[in-house]
Amino acid sequence: MRTKERRDRVLVAAIRDQRAHLLSVVRYCALVFVLLRLLTFVVGVVAVGLVPALDPVDVPGWPAPVPEPGWHNLFTAWERFDALWFLRIAEEGYRVGDGSAAFFPLFPVTVRAVSFVAGGHPFGAALVVSNLAFLAALVVTYLLTDLEYDERRARATVVLLAFFPTSYFFLMPYSESLFLLLAVAAFWFARRGSWVGAGIAGALAALTRSVGIALAPALAIEALHRRAEGRDRAWPGLLAAVATAGGTLAYLGSWELRAGDALAPLHTQQSWERTFSWPWASLWEGTRTAFRYVDDTNGGYWLLDWLIVIPFLAAAAYALARTRPSYGVYVLVTLLIPLSFVFEDRTLMSMPRFVLVVFPAFWAAAEVADRRRVPALALAALGTCGIGLLTVLTVNWYYVF
Repeated sequence: MRTKERRDRVLVAAIRDQRAHLLSVVRYCALVFVLLRLLTFVVGVVAVGLVPALDPVDVPGWPAPVPEPGWHNLFTAWERFDALWFLRIAEEGYRVGDGSAAFFPLFPVTVRAVSFVAGGHPFGAALVVSNLAFLAALVVTYLLTDLEYDERRARATVVLLAFFPTSYFFLMPYSESLFLLLAVAAFWFARRGSWVGAGIAGALAALTRSVGIALAPALAIEALHRRAEGRDRAWPGLLAAVATAGGTLAYLGSWELRAGDALAPLHTQQSWERTFSWPWASLWEGTRTAFRYVDDTNGGYWLLDWLIVIPFLAAAAYALARTRPSYGVYVLVTLLIPLSFVFEDRTLMSMPRFVLVVFPAFWAAAEVADRRRVPALALAALGTCGIGLLTVLTVNWYYVF
């Protein structure tokens, strides 16, 4: 009896410790989130009218707001560019031939559900979804990083991720925050051998963004790796990988039923003037044009792309060499897809946003910074400067993307 009571006390103490640890993680991530949210609130209000705004760009069925100074920009400053597409789809659904097929469905579907509960306010619902998803993504990223490394690395990673120069896209009505949450959750489940959770998270991620397909080979590699380590049988993990691919196939299948064109999400890329390019050619052209157009009126776009993307790719390459094979596959595929379908005259366009979800690169950055004794807060301060500059451009309709 005493032995059983002793085991019960140990179990209760362990549960209490886990809860206390989780609470401390949530508090830390919430603090980082609030600091970023306050920063973007301030910049959003100040930025509108700080520079001459470009003409807003409407999307079919959703007029673009005209930037006007005022306190309303705490929120309305973030209704820009692709946010309009997500809001239109959430409110009215997809249309054949208008370009909406390029936007995967889970984020707008979630926004529509929250909007319905809130009484029909899609923009407010979209902000709620993206912001809560990002807070949750920070928590899960912390937990996964602690599992793979330690709490020191976890804290640094969360800070570097939150204060990356384009991290404000996580707080806009964009799908990046929801995708990051689901992608990291898929790995967190997989690394704990919870393959049902990994498969569900992977399939949902594949329904959120096109690069979600990268999780399928990553989970398959993780399943085989764990089998080689003698931890699990391979088939549950392989089924999770299949389920993930099934998310992408389900979306393509919906367009086969809707328009008789399962590849409509890919064909739509032509409407967005994106063409195939070998990744190395994209990087070479992006480097060449970054310095070729510096003196031109809009030459800063090419240089900003390069200054953000190239250092990030260096961190990603380091992560590729230092992390488990499954993470390496995720890094590689997630980067190769956007580098292979580019805007011909600006091959690195949108890459500063696309790289946000490549979370192992932030592990690498945190490790290098620690080895070089560079405080993560110093890098965060540099990222904050980038957030300030790019936010001013974004809310005034400059083509940062």
